[in-house]
Amino acid sequence: MPDLVLLVILLVFVGCLLLARRLSFLGQKPEEYAATSPAIDIRHHLSGPILCEGVIYGPTGRVNSRFIAEMEGRWDGDHGTLTEHFRYAGGNDQYREWHLTLGGDGRIRGEAEDIVGHGAGWQKGATVLLRYRIRLPENAGGWTLDVTDWMYLMENGSIINRSQFRKFGFKVAELVATMRPAQTTATATRPEKGAPQVTAAATAPPAPSERTQAA
Repeated sequence: MPDLVLLVILLVFVGCLLLARRLSFLGQKPEEYAATSPAIDIRHHLSGPILCEGVIYGPTGRVNSRFIAEMEGRWDGDHGTLTEHFRYAGGNDQYREWHLTLGGDGRIRGEAEDIVGHGAGWQKGATVLLRYRIRLPENAGGWTLDVTDWMYLMENGSIINRSQFRKFGFKVAELVATMRPAQTTATATRPEKGAPQVTAAATAPPAPSERTQAA
């Protein structure tokens, strides 16, 4: 009888885990967002200079690192490259160049030097899903992590990016970032009388200086 009780408890526990996974971030499916708008097209919304700002959370939910990234997308038909230059608050720099291909059905294939194999995903409605395995640099542990990457297009053209990084199925980090066209980051304002003129270059965000561990 005790064995039967333990078995029932185990089955309930496993069932709860499976249900939570289905209803969680990982359980999202592109079809759920097919009717959302504005419709995203990575050939347009990941094109030109892009400014990205974000934070990386560790497994306990505390911020492990902050970063600013300068990106630029270039497209030739359905084939494009997305270059990324990350500047972390700890002082480290990281570069990546994605090679992206968009299929007629919205499927996405992505390749980069630190990606194991290739990434695969879809664009549907206002969202983009991309799953891939990333190999971290040695100064960040050198692990290979499974990544689920979702992007949500906002009405003003900005993109909210949320990613989860997992090892052996356990979440070890989470990234939340905003992405927006770089040319729209500086807003022209009328200076007050006697105030110094502010240029677009002066409004660019400064490089972070606080020492934190880069993921």
